[in-house]
Amino acid sequence: MTDAATTILIVDDDPTLLRLLGMLLHQEGFRVVAADSAERALALLQTERPQLVITDLRMGGMDGLALFEAVRRNFPLLPVIILTAHGTIPEAVQATRQGVFGFLSKPYEAGALLDEVRRALLTGPDLTGGQPDCPVITRNPAMLALLDEARAVAATDVSVLVTGDTGTGKELLAQTIHDWSPRRSQPFMAVNCAAIPEQLLESELFGHVRGAFTGAVRDHDGLFRAARGGTVFLDEIGDMPPALQGKMLRVLQERRVRPVGATRDGEVDVRVISATHRNLEADISAGRFRQDLYYRINVVTLHLPPLARRRDDIPLLVQHFVGTLAGKYRKALAGVSGEALDLLVRASWPGNVRQLFNVLEKCVALATTPVIPATLVERALNRPAEDL
Repeated sequence: MTDAATTILIVDDDPTLLRLLGMLLHQEGFRVVAADSAERALALLQTERPQLVITDLRMGGMDGLALFEAVRRNFPLLPVIILTAHGTIPEAVQATRQGVFGFLSKPYEAGALLDEVRRALLTGPDLTGGQPDCPVITRNPAMLALLDEARAVAATDVSVLVTGDTGTGKELLAQTIHDWSPRRSQPFMAVNCAAIPEQLLESELFGHVRGAFTGAVRDHDGLFRAARGGTVFLDEIGDMPPALQGKMLRVLQERRVRPVGATRDGEVDVRVISATHRNLEADISAGRFRQDLYYRINVVTLHLPPLARRRDDIPLLVQHFVGTLAGKYRKALAGVSGEALDLLVRASWPGNVRQLFNVLEKCVALATTPVIPATLVERALNRPAEDL
């Protein structure tokens, strides 16, 4: 039997043939999603994540080749098999030249169809980047290579610096590295160095003893001691105050911390992952960041590309976010319209994946139809379509 997580979208306007094909695939262990028209199939593609599409060629409305063209634009790695009782050699040649994976005539032999299905699934998209238990949704080549590096780094205990623009998912990558590491069963503790006042950040990181300062009514471990055996994630480390940079360097060199107000050090056992959107080398030249600390946190650098450089991931992210948000807001949504998806793919995204999620959350919250229209996307983007 085949893994039931493998999903196949089947499309046919003949309900009897649609049911029979679904029964055949279901008996082989596949999860089957059925659509009685190409238009319905495109809507389902925004919420479902099939590894293969099987469609009839001749249907009322949009035909199978037109559906394939739409699939190729939005999901370029998703294989499509076309079935037809009207198949001709010229049509088959045209379809395969355009990139259709397979072209079979009806009535088809079950064995031949299943052989073609299995062959297509070997080339289909892996939405997790080929990494097991990976929350990073991508098929972008640069991101796939980055995940391969993250997998290799996770097996070691070296310090990692994650760089990238705001909203690209630096904390998600850091959490993923921790989850892939031997420390996965221990805590993952994160702190944003830019969000906490300087006078409190030292205590947040290293802890304090009772009476160390006004308001210190009890001992506090701090992140480095609370995360013992696990990982500390220092987000926006480039914004760490200079006075704390020296103390952080000592912690990383000696693997010991001294809480605020204490007279003795304590050992710590943590892995450190840092992140920043800043150019730390420029900050070093300007005297804003210590070069010795930079070398300590930057044993391996992983750079997350902006969303504008991985537009092939936008359809995947859209379908994932819409599905998640539809559940959150208890709305029955089939996805976004083709025009809306085109707007999302072409938008500039200065806020990256975080901005995309925010835009889609607005759309889902305001949606009154099963398919999110382009007008709602334009409104959420706060700009007309012609400016995108």
